[in-house]
Amino acid sequence: MRRGMDGLAALVQTALTENPFSGHVFLFRGRRGDLIKVLWWSGDGLCLFAKRLERGRFVWPQAASGSVSLSGAQLSMLLEGIDWRRPERTWQPSQAA
Repeated sequence: MRRGMDGLAALVQTALTENPFSGHVFLFRGRRGDLIKVLWWSGDGLCLFAKRLERGRFVWPQAASGSVSLSGAQLSMLLEGIDWRRPERTWQPSQAA
């Protein structure tokens, strides 16, 4: 997960054979499963979003072909740390500090 937007865009082109400037959203998960990076083209530039869960892991879909298509609702739940297969929060903090 050391790659930035240029490295991830190159990975989209080479490994997935997709166009990173197509407007699609591309997600990458860290090895431990608690870090996710989202790459997308907003029309005038590449955007990179990163999120790390303090506790728990992102529920990652099984990919037989290297890529998976998610609905908007599934993507939203995945980014919130909710198991999108069973909509239920995996963990919620009890106190701030």
